[in-house]
Amino acid sequence: MSSPLKVFITGASSGIGLALAAEYARRGAILGLVARRGDALAAFQRSHPQNPISIYSVDVRDAEALAEAAAQFIAQHGVPDIVIANAGVSRGAVTGQGDLRTFREVMDVNYFGVVATFEPFAAPMIAARRGTLVGIASVAGVRGLPGSGAYSASKTAAAKYLEALRVEMRPLGVGVVTIAPGYVRTPMTAHNPYSMPFLMEADRFAAKAAHAIERRTAYAVFPWQMRVVAMLLHIAPRWLYDRVFEPRAAQAARRRRVNHVTACGRCNRRRARESGCRCAHRLAGAEHHRIAVCSRPRTADRRAHRLLRASARQGSQRAQGRRHESGEY
Repeated sequence: MSSPLKVFITGASSGIGLALAAEYARRGAILGLVARRGDALAAFQRSHPQNPISIYSVDVRDAEALAEAAAQFIAQHGVPDIVIANAGVSRGAVTGQGDLRTFREVMDVNYFGVVATFEPFAAPMIAARRGTLVGIASVAGVRGLPGSGAYSASKTAAAKYLEALRVEMRPLGVGVVTIAPGYVRTPMTAHNPYSMPFLMEADRFAAKAAHAIERRTAYAVFPWQMRVVAMLLHIAPRWLYDRVFEPRAAQAARRRRVNHVTACGRCNRRRARESGCRCAHRLAGAEHHRIAVCSRPRTADRRAHRLLRASARQGSQRAQGRRHESGEY
């Protein structure tokens, strides 16, 4: 009888990471789960009493804490068969709007977090001449998406790093797999304000990803339709790509010309529609929405516009000290 798989997953508190944890739990694996939200990991552990599960409340930006979690897992269970660097965030960031911190944080989680996850496991896997390192990239990393420059850049960096690492590790007996999701139904994508073609359920994605990992597929895209989209994006000449994505670029440019007010979104969004303000719009957010209100009202109903701005200010005061983040890591 073969011994159970040992799988270590970051960003396991929700979304793709949680779905992967559930998939490997179903397969009887020994799990090491990492996320900032220890309560969510503990809940998963309680719901799967039949599986040996070690949980670590760690931010992947803390390389030392991540290395300590890896050392504890190895000491308790041995060198893992599979390490999945899944932790990631998606945040809007616009150049010229003071978003430098956001750009750095997205890169720290989505790119450097992958490197920091693999670092403590690489040497033991090489010594054992076995194991698979898995990085979750994205179709968004194939080309730079206007308005999502931070996210696209971080996923491009991750994909190129994984490609280089795959070639480095192959002669040493360690596999490297890149998984590039298209649109997957998760808390991160739940509030996207745009259409998401070929949207895939997280559990179905996890099953397909696990199969690709088992086969050590070098680069896998799910759903399959997005593989075609990724290929077309990759080969599209720059002039055509620019022409196709100009509307998205124009939308990003409009964000530069408005004053952003952070507010509790649903009531303000409703008032924005009632007032007819053409520049009030909703951006992606897990719990709150950013309501963009122009500084010079273009709606005929100036009184309604003033009510919207006053309500937004009140929501901003209530939300003071709270920070909007979308993602799981």
